[in-house]
Amino acid sequence: MINQHLQGAIPSVSFANAELQEFIDARPDAREVRKALAVKLIYQGYKYEEIQTILDVSVGSITSWKQSYEEYGVSGLRLSYKGRKSYLTTEQREEVLSWLQTKAYWELGELEYKLAFEYDVTYESKRSYRTTILFLNRYVGEPALCGGSKS
Repeated sequence: MINQHLQGAIPSVSFANAELQEFIDARPDAREVRKALAVKLIYQGYKYEEIQTILDVSVGSITSWKQSYEEYGVSGLRLSYKGRKSYLTTEQREEVLSWLQTKAYWELGELEYKLAFEYDVTYESKRSYRTTILFLNRYVGEPALCGGSKS
């Protein structure tokens, strides 16, 4: 079958419905399914406002997803965001975790200093340091308090 998207043509309704249903059936990610479903509903004659209500998405998102589908096919509906790479490697996280476990008392600034000077990692906000602590605490039996004692 000739790929209609590579020819720059808007896919026919029957082709789009079949292609989109196949994509929906094969996707484990609900966000991708929602994009494909929105586009499929457009091709089935639903109004944008109806789709907005059904899927709880904005009309702008629906428009963007339809344009992406018409330009790139189902590959335009795939998530391009794969997550942000961690600032610390697994080994570095383990080192920081071990260091925190040796401390009877610590301050948030102490963690900030250690990350900056030993690992060249700085965060823009204090919240990011707290998030790092919460992440590291998943591996610790007792919660470490941000800016306080571990008593």
